[in-house]
Amino acid sequence: MTLQAPESAIPQTEPPRDCPLCPRLVAYRHACQAEFPTWWNGPVRVMGDPAARIAIIGLAPGKHGANRTGRPFTGDYAGDLLFATLAKFGLSNDSYNSRVDDGLMLNDIIILNAVKCLPPQNKPTPEEIRTCRPFLAKGIDALPNVQVFIALGQIAHQSAVKVLGGRLPKARFGHLAEHRMPDGRMLVDSYHCSRYNTNTGRLTAEMFEAVFARALALVSHSAPID
Repeated sequence: MTLQAPESAIPQTEPPRDCPLCPRLVAYRHACQAEFPTWWNGPVRVMGDPAARIAIIGLAPGKHGANRTGRPFTGDYAGDLLFATLAKFGLSNDSYNSRVDDGLMLNDIIILNAVKCLPPQNKPTPEEIRTCRPFLAKGIDALPNVQVFIALGQIAHQSAVKVLGGRLPKARFGHLAEHRMPDGRMLVDSYHCSRYNTNTGRLTAEMFEAVFARALALVSHSAPID
């Protein structure tokens, strides 16, 4: 599997590198470009297997991670935990080394974000989340084989539920909570794999692994999506 197969519709779903839609995020992008001109500093693109049956929905790029490298979860602690977990379950080729040229390839899994651009303090506003949601929806529409979504954190959960046609009062966020969406696909929640959550003990490696074990179990028992 390649990071982006030529036949995939994913590239057509991405915002432009200089996306102008969120003024606060644009201003922060320009500040980062001035301070760190060699960084990616733009909307971070989808990464993974276009034929995947499992899709991860993250929050937004981290300043020193994806915003720096241009690849989801690459270059920060969250990526260390995420990619180690994917390797353990055979969902990657286990070549992650915090660089975009490390040869990492994902298998049967793909990564999207609820918000494509870096937000100050890692906290997008409700308006920014709403503005970016159509890109998430287009990305999901371009993934016909996905049967299970994994939402990392409450913001990702809320965006996923709305894009997939669910109702938030009935689909409450909780670690390892499962929600069947109207089209039959499943959403599994996880606490975000951030350094803060792991340092405070809110999320352990074992808890995180349980999410992927459950997603794989759900995929193995799911009928193909029409």
